[in-house]
Order: sequence, then C-alpha cells, then structure tokens
Amino acid sequence: MSGLQRPAVCRFRKLMLAILPLLLLCASCTGGDDKKSSGGGDDKPVITIMAPLHFPHSPSEETMNELETLTGTQLEINWVPDGIYTDKMNTALTTNSLKKVTFAKHTDYMFMKNSIRSGAFWEIGPYLERFPNLKHLDKGILAQTAVDGKLYGLYTERPSSRQGIIIREDWLNVLGLSKPSTLEELYEVIRQFTQNDPDSNGKHDTFGLVDRNDLVFGAFKTLGSYFGTPNNWGTDGAGGGLVPEFESAAYLDTMNYMKRLYDEGLINKDFAVTSKEMQRDFVIRGLAGVYIGSMQDVQRLSDEAQRFNPKAKFTLVNRIQGPEGYRVWSIPNYFGLYLFSKKAIRTEEELLDILAFYDRTMDGDVANLLKYGMEDKHYLLKDGKVLLPEEMTQTRTTEAGGLYVLMIADLSNPNVKDVSEQETLQEEAERYTADNEKFIVPDPTNGLESKTYDERGVELYKIISDATYNYMLGKLDEDGFYREVERWKQQGGSDIIKEYTEAYNAK
Repeated sequence: MSGLQRPAVCRFRKLMLAILPLLLLCASCTGGDDKKSSGGGDDKPVITIMAPLHFPHSPSEETMNELETLTGTQLEINWVPDGIYTDKMNTALTTNSLKKVTFAKHTDYMFMKNSIRSGAFWEIGPYLERFPNLKHLDKGILAQTAVDGKLYGLYTERPSSRQGIIIREDWLNVLGLSKPSTLEELYEVIRQFTQNDPDSNGKHDTFGLVDRNDLVFGAFKTLGSYFGTPNNWGTDGAGGGLVPEFESAAYLDTMNYMKRLYDEGLINKDFAVTSKEMQRDFVIRGLAGVYIGSMQDVQRLSDEAQRFNPKAKFTLVNRIQGPEGYRVWSIPNYFGLYLFSKKAIRTEEELLDILAFYDRTMDGDVANLLKYGMEDKHYLLKDGKVLLPEEMTQTRTTEAGGLYVLMIADLSNPNVKDVSEQETLQEEAERYTADNEKFIVPDPTNGLESKTYDERGVELYKIISDATYNYMLGKLDEDGFYREVERWKQQGGSDIIKEYTEAYNAK
C-alpha cells in the first residue's frame, strides 16, 4: 500500500468508528418505534379507545399527557359526541373496525351479546384476580354484566337512577310559579314557559320543554315512570308472566301527555330528530326552560347558560306525584362497559397490559385526575378533601370534564377523594339522586336471557320506537299504534315474551 493510500484508509476507519454508534442508535430508535406502535417490548403500550364525549371539548393535551405519564401508556382515544355514539359504535362493530377498547352503553350492550358469543371480544373474568384493584370489583355488578356466566367488560359504576327534571328557577320566579310536584303542575309550568314570556323580553320566543330523539334517556321514559309505566317489562299478576311496557295503560297515558305538549306547541316541534347537543343548546341559549333527563347535567347547563345570561338560574325536581305515587325507572348499577376487541388485541400479553392500565386508573392519583382534573389547576386540596372553587369551574369543564367517562367502579373506589365544598347545583343533583333510591322501579328482566331478544331485539325495538313517535306526532291513532304492537309480536316479540317469562319464572 502506498504512503498516499494509508492516510486515506485511516481516515475512512476513523469516520466509520464515528458513524457506527449513530447508526446503531438510529437502528435502536427504529426498533423502539416498531415495538411502541405494536404495543410490545419495553416501551409504553399503545392503547386505542373509543369513548363517548359528554362535553363540548375533549380533554386538553396537558391533561392527557399527565394521564399518560402516570399510567405509563400511550393513549389514542377516539372521543365521539354522546349524541351519535351508538351509531358510531354500531358502525365500527359491523365493519369490524373496533379499537382495542370500546365503551358500550348498557342499553347497547344488550344488543351486542351475539357478537360477544361469536368471539369478537376477550373474556376477562379469568384475569381479574391478577390485579390488586380489579380483583375487588363488585361481584354483584359483575354478575349483572355477565353473558352466559362469563365476564367480558369493566363496568362504569352508576347510581340506580339520576333521572329528574332541570328547570329555569328564574323563570319560575318571574311567573310566580312554584316547583311542580304533580304531572298537571309540570304541564302548567311547561305551558306558561311557552306562552307567558318568562324571559321578559316582550317576544314569543320560548317554549317549555325541550326533548331529543331518545325514548330512554330523553323525557319519555322518565315521564312514563311518573305515570306508572313498568321499567321495560311489567309482571302479569294473573298469569305470572312478563308483559312489555308498551302494552300498559300508563305507556299510552305517557304518549298522550307528550302528544298534548306537541299539539299545543309546548315542546320543540322537531323533538323526534333533535340531537342531545341541540337539546342542550336550546337550554343554554335561553330558548327552553324544562329539561328532563340526567340531573347530573344541571351544573354544566347552568355554567354555559350563564355565559349567555348571567342571571340564568336553575333548580331540580325529582319527585313528581303520579297515579301510583313516586316512581322513577332505574338502570342496572353500571352505565356501560369497556369491552376488549379480539381482532385489535392479538395476544394475551397485550390484553394484560391494557387491563393493567385500567387497574392503575383505580389508584388514588389517577382516579382523582380522572374525576377532578389536575390539582391546583382544576381543583384544590385542603385537609385531604377536594375543593371545587367556582372560578375553576370553566377550566375544569373544558380541560378535564371528558375524562370522567374513563373511570371504572368509581362510586365504590375508596381511593377517590371526597369533596369538601361542592358547587351548589352539583350537590343538589347528588342529593336528589340519592333520594331516587327510595322509589326506583327495577327492570325484572335484568340478568335474564332471551335468545330472540339478543338476536333481533334491535330491529324489533325500531317497530315500537317508530310507532311511539308517530303516535305522539299524530301520524298514528290508538288503533294504529296497537297494530304495530301486534306486528312486533308476529315478527318475534311473542317469542321474546315467552322466553323472558320462562326465565323469570325459573328464577
């Protein structure tokens, strides 16, 4: 080798020695990204979730980063507005494009049992004992969620019934009205809110009740409770069988009440197609004064309404005297379940990583982040209790409110801190929710199985749903409605009645 070649070779060797560590580092980075995106290796597991959003804004990036840091995960959450959530979830289910974790409302979960039985979701029951928090989940609530005795989901805990009436208190005061305590008094409040200028602007621009396209969580089912309608199913005292709610006289009374409001222009004319977001908007902008649904909505409605009108004030009613006294329908003690897709979660190891995330969310630091937000930004801590200052309300709602839906088993979680001084309306809502427990009406089919209902319940329910709306809108008379009930029976409803009755009597 010539003298001229040696320096060149040396320089080349030195250059390679300098570059080699960088090449190895880049290779390591690339390998790490591959592991991260697949959820494997030592990197943070990636967890994709589809969840409903009950607030105008999804949680802030800062709040989400805090959640990821505490749980050691990378979260990719598809926040879907609650009003369209069921449709989006059903689309994902039918197109086999579910996220790793999907939230299913309890009203939708009943119709997902065929997918569960066909192997679309992981059975998680055998794994719960491995986790310090999950192994203490309420056995009774887990039993309510079981399919063929097996557990597939982690439940979001809820009181039996949060249903009640949210009313503009300042409008009551302007018109010299008291809070209603009977169905007729409620009608009178709704009528005067429509006809007697409760906002004192000299215009005929308000209406009493605003409702949405939801016979369950909208106004209809709660009004039905007041009239004495069974909760989905009633018992036939003479024959010992079960009878669907829409065959009761109280169901017809409820339809007639709603039809009266519609015919007299006391409710939004397009209530049958109104979304939850539009329903809330009517209340927030001061166009409607009565909202029937979850009393937990009151604080947020008040906060947002006061941005338009600082004088807007709200109050709650949970006791309406009906023909059978005080009654309110109830749900099982879970609002919904997080289910785990077998297509998206390929291995047991990955499933365990995701269950470990949910177990971690029940620890105090994460659980309180999900419920209240970040300390000193969204709430304060004093003597071990949470303070919720009014000046933090808007920031907490905007930046952290949506996180609450990620909580599992929160009501019985001892790691969740108590609130020392709650906002008045929130405290009132919780007090009335507790009062509802004294007169709840359970669904007698909870925990029972009907093969026909599981297979065809959705399509059959549409017959009754359409008939109910068409009756209230004046497109069907009473005979026409009951012809639709007979069609429901002929197309499978009679089998549902028979199967539920057999299961009920056997139980």
